[in-house]
Amino acid sequence: MLNGQNVLVYAPRRYGKSSLVLRAAQEAMRQKALVGYLDLMKTPTKERFAAALAKTIYADVASLVGQAFEKAAELFRGLRVRPTMEVDSDGTLRFSFQPGRRKTDIDETIERLLELLGELAAERKRRVVMVFDEFQEILALDPRFPNLMRAVFQAQPEVSHVYLGSKRHLLEKIFSDKNEPFWRSAKQLEIGLIPPEAFEPFLRRRFEESGKRVAADALARLLEATEGHPYATQELAYFVWELLPDGGEASSADVEDGVGRVLRSEHNHLVLLWDDAPRPQRLLMLALADEPVRAVYSADYASRHDLPPTPTLQRALAGLIQKEIVGQERDGQYRIVEPFLAEWLRREEAAT
Repeated sequence: MLNGQNVLVYAPRRYGKSSLVLRAAQEAMRQKALVGYLDLMKTPTKERFAAALAKTIYADVASLVGQAFEKAAELFRGLRVRPTMEVDSDGTLRFSFQPGRRKTDIDETIERLLELLGELAAERKRRVVMVFDEFQEILALDPRFPNLMRAVFQAQPEVSHVYLGSKRHLLEKIFSDKNEPFWRSAKQLEIGLIPPEAFEPFLRRRFEESGKRVAADALARLLEATEGHPYATQELAYFVWELLPDGGEASSADVEDGVGRVLRSEHNHLVLLWDDAPRPQRLLMLALADEPVRAVYSADYASRHDLPPTPTLQRALAGLIQKEIVGQERDGQYRIVEPFLAEWLRREEAAT
C-alpha cells in the first residue's frame, strides 16, 4: 500500500481477506496514507458503483469537512452525470446517480471519478490507496470496465490499488490472461489455511483473557476439525467457549459437543449446498470430504470412491470450484473449502 505496489489478494469466502486488508489499511492510515474502500458485491449497477465511489472519494480521500454540500458540489463539478446528494441519518452525505441520456454518460462519469483519485493524491501530496473488494464483480458490471480502469490506473503512480476476490476462475481471467488489460499488473497474494502452530497460541490466549482455558488435546482436536480455516476455527472456538463456566477448561468432549452445535446451526445452509448439487458433484463432494487429493482424475481414486468417468468428473470439479465449495490449496490438493461441509458429509454418510 505504501510503496505503490498493486496487489491482488485471493482467498475463498470467509478466509478473512477483507479483515486482513482493512487491518493493513489502518496501519497505512497511521502513516498518513488516504485509504478508500469499495465492496463491489454491494454495487450491482453502474449507478450504484459510481455512488459508492463518489462517497469514498468524498469521505475518505478528499476528507472534506464543513460546508459538505458546497465542497462536494465543487469536487464533482466536472462529472458528466452529477450526483444527487442527501444527508444520511448519521449526518454523512449519501450520493446517488440517475441514468444519463446516453448510455456512455455513466461510463464517462465513473472514468472521471477514478481519475480524481490520482488528482487528489497529487494535490494533497499523500499516498492514496483504493481497495476494491470482490473485484471480480467488475465483469458483471461491464466486461469493458477492466480496460477503462487499467487505462486510468496506469497514469496514477501516487495511487496503490488493492484488489480482493474469491472467485479464482474470474480473477485468473482478469489478472493471468496475457490478452487482458490487468495481466501482470498486480502482485498476487493467496491466503490459505492458518497452520496450527500459528493458531494455537492465539486461541489459547483468547480463552485465558476471558477467564477460561482450553486443554492441549482439546485445542488439537478443534484445529483438526476445522483444518485451520480462519472463520470456521473462530466459530467453533466460540461455541466451545460458550459451553464453559467461568474458570472452566475445555476438554476434547467439549469440542465434540461444540462441533455438533455448529453443524446444527449450519444445517440448513449445508443441506442447500447438497440439494443444489447434481449427482456427479455429490459423489465428488463425498470423495473429497473423505480424502482430499491432488490426483482427482486418477483411476485408483475414482475406483475407491465410485466416481463417474473423467469427462463428467471434470465438469463436476469445475462446477464445485465455481460455486466455491471445492478449492485447490497451496499443497496442490483439492479439498472441501466450505466450512464444516466435509464434517457434515462424513457424519451424514456414517448415519446412512
